Amino acid sequence: MPRKNSFTAANILLPEKDFDKWAVIACDQFTSQKEYWLEAEKIANGHYSAFDLILPEAFLSDDNSEYVNKINSNMQEYIKKGVFREYKSSMIFVERKLPDGAVRYGIVGAIDLEEYDYSQGSQSSVRATEATVIERIPPRVAIRKNAPLELPHIMVLIDDINRTVIEPLKNQNKELIYDTELMLGGGSIRGYLMSDEQIKLVEDALNKLGEAVGDNGILFAVGDGNHSLATAKECYRQNPNPKNRYALCEIVNIHDEAIVFEPIYRVLFNVDTNDVQTEAMKSLRGEKHGRMIAGDKEIDYTYNGLAAKTVGDFIDAYLCRHKEASVDYVHGEEYARELAKAPDTCAFIFDGMDKSELFPYVESHGSLPRKTFSMGEAESKRYYMEARIIK
Repeated sequence: MPRKNSFTAANILLPEKDFDKWAVIACDQFTSQKEYWLEAEKIANGHYSAFDLILPEAFLSDDNSEYVNKINSNMQEYIKKGVFREYKSSMIFVERKLPDGAVRYGIVGAIDLEEYDYSQGSQSSVRATEATVIERIPPRVAIRKNAPLELPHIMVLIDDINRTVIEPLKNQNKELIYDTELMLGGGSIRGYLMSDEQIKLVEDALNKLGEAVGDNGILFAVGDGNHSLATAKECYRQNPNPKNRYALCEIVNIHDEAIVFEPIYRVLFNVDTNDVQTEAMKSLRGEKHGRMIAGDKEIDYTYNGLAAKTVGDFIDAYLCRHKEASVDYVHGEEYARELAKAPDTCAFIFDGMDKSELFPYVESHGSLPRKTFSMGEAESKRYYMEARIIK
């Protein structure tokens, strides 16, 4: 049996104006850099902005109830005030110019959660690419379960080497509905409303891709936003209805030249860096080379296999023995090095996986370890733009 296409048109909401103040980067970026989010808050202040409708992970705490209640209240207010224009049964073609000048193309629509299973060993056509940390789901469910809106930073990959789905639209006539610079070095973005005919062409092309994939292959692999999509799935399980059966996302082709897989580095806080170095030299052995950085000191270490697995296992074991220590997952070597200048802090730098390895690995072995790769550095991540009513 061919894989069923589970990507469809949706009723998409967009603000009427001020897109440069509206669009905010994914909430799971700059988690150790609160100053980024404080600057974003300043830019958004006094304007309708997605900043008012999300909870940056940099501000997560043990009790987020007050923040969540405020987000839900803001969503209700935005709907009541008519902030949004609704595009019925739509898909949006996205042209994202990244900070380095490369252009990434995608299509925003809705994915059917009935076809998605994030559990390890899943054979679903929509599949997680990284191991889902179950403990991370309840705080996100608390945000989504009573929210009247969803705003996605989810990016779903297709393995379309012949470029049959997204790329044919690049030179076709489409209605431009937004065109804006993105705050704080995010580049720029344009969105085009697709015609019914163009939507049909995309759906047909995805159906053909599904035929080529076959019985157990992956048609859609979640590239960014694994835990956000898992949260949407859990909310659907708890309260199944036609609206929350779907989750808004952007599909992108893994063969797009602008999609580059970057490693996600590990930074340890509140540690004796000499002790970490000693333990790492004992535990990490192999043929691949990485670097541990602490202040102005840089030490080589070796490992085998995927760094996210090998180095990750070492760090997890270390944290179990040292409860006072903590870890963050950091995009960009420069940022990791900057954090490692602080006392009692060290960073683990290593090579990432090639994007050509992703689909074969997940089909053969299941989900990757958590935070194995990043689709570009932090500023290249998806910004919140489109929204959808889910209640």
